[in-house]
Amino acid sequence: MIVLGTTGEEIVGVNPKVNNLVRSYRNAAHDIVWVLDSNVMVDPGTLARSVDALINPSRSNKSHKRIALIHHVPFAFINESQLGSRIEEAFLNTNHAKMYIAINTLALESCVVGKSNLYRRSDIDKLDASLKPHSPIVDGAVTISSSTTCGLPAFGKFLAEDNTIASALWHELDVRHELSCDIARNAVGNMSLSDYIWRRVRWIRVRKHMVLIATILEPLTECVMLSLIASWSFSQLLGMPPWLTLLLHYPSWVMVDLDVYESLAGHPLPASRLWQFLGAWTIRELLAFPIWCVAILGDEVVWRGKRYQIMRNGEVKHATGEGYLSSFLRRLCPTRRKDYYERLDSPVDI
Repeated sequence: MIVLGTTGEEIVGVNPKVNNLVRSYRNAAHDIVWVLDSNVMVDPGTLARSVDALINPSRSNKSHKRIALIHHVPFAFINESQLGSRIEEAFLNTNHAKMYIAINTLALESCVVGKSNLYRRSDIDKLDASLKPHSPIVDGAVTISSSTTCGLPAFGKFLAEDNTIASALWHELDVRHELSCDIARNAVGNMSLSDYIWRRVRWIRVRKHMVLIATILEPLTECVMLSLIASWSFSQLLGMPPWLTLLLHYPSWVMVDLDVYESLAGHPLPASRLWQFLGAWTIRELLAFPIWCVAILGDEVVWRGKRYQIMRNGEVKHATGEGYLSSFLRRLCPTRRKDYYERLDSPVDI
């Protein structure tokens, strides 16, 4: 197997990450490849355990379908004191991790983040990014039109190429994914509050064009929205005072989120960081619905300093303008950085 790194950009689409990887992908000497972001570190033995999970699926694979992708839960850590960095850490280590693990445990649909993905190049080469089952299949071989772009270059037209590759494996080849027992330690760089807001807006807009129903229902999974619904419901049905519902709801929610955080970290949250974390967690929860409202009304995003128009299925093209609402809000809350994560110079332990 081989870990993909950057050996020079080759333009195959609008996605800069795919453009950076495609040459390494073609030059890979082995079938199993590991795509690992430059701001991610892993524990010793992660690679061995991931390869073993890919080759020897666990008994938890209830579908009994072949495992074609191994991925890891992102776990954020900060080395900057910026407010946006602390909020991003709180989000990734609680709400995001909780939903990510739950969706992958149920395994009703593909849900993969590309911080650390292990798969076979022979599988990726069969994909055409149509997200539709291939046919016919004869003796295990997939028949695809010779004019169709296949393999990693086919995903250069998507902004969320990681989730699209995983979905293509799921739907085109009818294979499954497995979540590793290891985590991908994600270094969050110098992120301002504005950076955090527009990062969340970007990915909600991408998801809106990939999984519309799930994105529309997303506020119903958030702490504040559920607390309001629950307090009104219990008041009407049981005559329970709204303040009592809220008093029971928020501590319980915080305790669950802290348990998720500490389970992934492998140790309790240090007492010296508890109030800082709770402050960032509170701001994250309060901002969730306003950010969703802004995101759901637009179709343009800025990524790595370039503006894109999001189209159906998450495909993107370079945009020439910006909607009035996004333009107005961006003037109120301008971004200063083009990239929100820092590259790590230290080697990755595998």
